[in-house]
Amino acid sequence: MKRILLYFTIGIALTSFMQNFARKASAAQTQDDPRVARVLDILRSSVPAITEEQIRITEIPAPPFQEATRAAYMKNLLSAAGLHVSIDATGNVIGEFPGATSDIVMITAHMDTVFPAGTDVHVKREGGRLLAPGISDNGTGLAAIVALAKAFRDAKIKTNKKILFVADVGEEGEGNLRGIRALVDTYKKNLKYVIALDGSATEYVTTAALASRRVEVSITGPGGHSWSDFGIPNPIHALGRGIARFVVAHVPEFPRTSFNIGEIEGGTSVNSIPMSARMKVDLRSESETELSKLEGLLRDAMRAGIDEEMSAARERGIAGNASLLELKITALGVRPSGDLPENSPLLAALLAADNRLGNRSRRERSSTDANIPLSVGIAAISLGAGGRSGGAHTLEEWFDPAGRELGLQRVALTTLTVAGLEP
Repeated sequence: MKRILLYFTIGIALTSFMQNFARKASAAQTQDDPRVARVLDILRSSVPAITEEQIRITEIPAPPFQEATRAAYMKNLLSAAGLHVSIDATGNVIGEFPGATSDIVMITAHMDTVFPAGTDVHVKREGGRLLAPGISDNGTGLAAIVALAKAFRDAKIKTNKKILFVADVGEEGEGNLRGIRALVDTYKKNLKYVIALDGSATEYVTTAALASRRVEVSITGPGGHSWSDFGIPNPIHALGRGIARFVVAHVPEFPRTSFNIGEIEGGTSVNSIPMSARMKVDLRSESETELSKLEGLLRDAMRAGIDEEMSAARERGIAGNASLLELKITALGVRPSGDLPENSPLLAALLAADNRLGNRSRRERSSTDANIPLSVGIAAISLGAGGRSGGAHTLEEWFDPAGRELGLQRVALTTLTVAGLEP
């Protein structure tokens, strides 16, 4: 029996070794192809033009759920790059680079930003930096998919798998990954790999999906005049009491867990007891179990806040035991978790690209378009498209294109390795 187990263990180790050897050999063969060298040269020499295109894309507003104008522009760019382009019912712009088989590699970059309509997205220059809301997240990724499509065309690349270059909708906030959800539903039968381009960073790769839940908490009450009706339970007071309880809740460092109250609103005037108060909360964790616990803590804190406010109202002379406040918690979005297997050919391709380019990167867990394919067992990663950036999701967001060719070449090598070259 021990001998059988020994042979079995040796067999598994040998199989794993042979698979890794084959993947490395395939990656090396792809990277040594003169057409691939041509792609890398094109991307390197095109950096100034890519950056100018990024500026033009960024200056087209794309608030949440309002990506249509930017989508029309992206459709024209991808068409000009030689792709067959369509816009699906969800609003995703899909450019098809044909392959010898029906298998698919998908490269995505989200079009939406976190900024509301009316935000000034004009790009300003300060030295080597470009400043504008959304300039990196995700102007960088959008400019990259256009550049990659052009480079593959100009280098006369032919691949085994079809490559879809996609500018998708609904990645940010309450968009709830609606774009990539629709794409996975449509193409999952043949979808083998997804590479999501998001931001600029080349020092890490996202290989694990961070679970998150976004909820809206609403408390309603009778309302009234601030003087004549003083004592009536106040929804804003109740919400505040609940917040005070929730934000002191202990969350574990491992698995890492976080919360954020990002929006609060309610009331109509300073001298009116409001009829409602609302807030939006972001909950995240590396563990689905901890995430559920955190949501439970939020619900308990809100109920306790209402109880405290009702107790205070009774002390001020409001009769009766029934609560005059109503709590409603609504799910705005749920992002599932998932992990890329250690032996994934996609990870091997990325590591081979890093090795070829002399880039060192760490693996991270984050919430990106890669969440959806990973959650259903489709190999996916999220990469930055090169350059340096800071201030994401703020009005002071900036991008420095210096060295951006590294990110572009990294994506190109990874994509072509998993797509496979045809003669």
